[in-house]
Amino acid sequence: MHILFADDEKSLQEVMRKELPKLGYRVTICPDGLTALETLKTERIDCLLVDLHMPGLTGIEVIEKAREIRPDVEAIIMTANPDMESAIQAIEYGTFMYLTKPTRLSEIATILGRVSERRKGKRMMTALMHRLQRAEGQGDLIGSHSSMEAVRKLIGRVSPTDSTVLIRGETGCGKELVARAIHEQSLRAEKPFVAVNCGALPETLIESELFGHVKGAFTGADTARVGLFEVASGGTLFLDEIGELPLAVQAKLLRVLETGDIRRLGDNESIHVDVRIVCATHRDLDKMVGEQTFREDLMFRINTFELRVPPLRERLDDLVSLANHLIRRNRRDGVDDQLFTPEAIAELKRHQWPGNVRELANVIEHASVLCDALPVGVEDLPSHFNQRKLRDDLIGSSPMSLREIEQLAIERSMKRLDGNKKAVAEELGVSLKTLYNRLNDAAPADAEAA
Repeated sequence: MHILFADDEKSLQEVMRKELPKLGYRVTICPDGLTALETLKTERIDCLLVDLHMPGLTGIEVIEKAREIRPDVEAIIMTANPDMESAIQAIEYGTFMYLTKPTRLSEIATILGRVSERRKGKRMMTALMHRLQRAEGQGDLIGSHSSMEAVRKLIGRVSPTDSTVLIRGETGCGKELVARAIHEQSLRAEKPFVAVNCGALPETLIESELFGHVKGAFTGADTARVGLFEVASGGTLFLDEIGELPLAVQAKLLRVLETGDIRRLGDNESIHVDVRIVCATHRDLDKMVGEQTFREDLMFRINTFELRVPPLRERLDDLVSLANHLIRRNRRDGVDDQLFTPEAIAELKRHQWPGNVRELANVIEHASVLCDALPVGVEDLPSHFNQRKLRDDLIGSSPMSLREIEQLAIERSMKRLDGNKKAVAEELGVSLKTLYNRLNDAAPADAEAA
């Protein structure tokens, strides 16, 4: 970490010039505020350690102007004459610490260590956000089918409100993407979007995850924990697969929706949270209400606005644009209008897609790994696409013996997998020994034909 120390006391200058490098920091010494500003323009400074009262410019003025040059710079103020007004100004400009002279070197070392950790945390968060954006790609809802246009229109109507939204749709059809679009078009877009899969949480931990707990609330609660409602305060909490919540938790969720108050496990005090709730499910909640496995009053509360996401099989016109979008998340080669061969597109369109867009994403990822160079061909798709093509070919061909069918399947797999016998055996579901036997059986016939 590069530190700029600005102070007109020469004795302090010498101490910092000598001691800060021992702590592992690079240091630049400036005798006044003007010199400090000039240094900021030419050097990458991570942290300012400045005296409040200096010739030329005060420490507050240096920090104010430094923010214009390097917005991410950290700042620490030191002064022998503290006063309330300067302390308030320091806070307004985001000063990390306000120290009173004389200050022990050990105290400065501790504070600089905390500044360093904070900067590491910021860099890590930036890296994680970058990775998340790369993983998710663009947040746009891909497709121009009329059903998707209807979804976009409904999102545009409900997003600016604080209404609770229930998103219905099959598994993998993109319900979380719709929830994120609602958040990004809302007045809460700059606040957190927190997603939780209710079906993936162990029943014993659901309440703790959602509402938090105090230390000692249950066995293993060695420290207090903030729940997801508090984490999402000011923003949007997306409760995916809400139909999986136990009845006891449903009752507590209903209370939060009605009052805006949560209570951590083991705590007697309530905490008010400002959260917009978006829910999603692939379950038939109306049927569950009739079976008394989902609360009717909660159903009424979360169903203020309902939005249905169509399955992929109902909008196959969007398949090509979706496939192109997904392949571009993994590959940057090839020509945009030739990312898949016509045969590969035909096979993709013939599939029923029970796993919807999520299944398509997995298929495209598989193809992007196997494909040496775009466009993606049928041979790059998962094996069940190739096996289906083999069945279709057999239906349209003249009668064949079982042995001939076996040999045809082996030949195609050997060609597709570049002769990798182990991979061929795994794809065909036979042992390696059986494959060798079939290849040996075919060898004499091939030799005789030659």
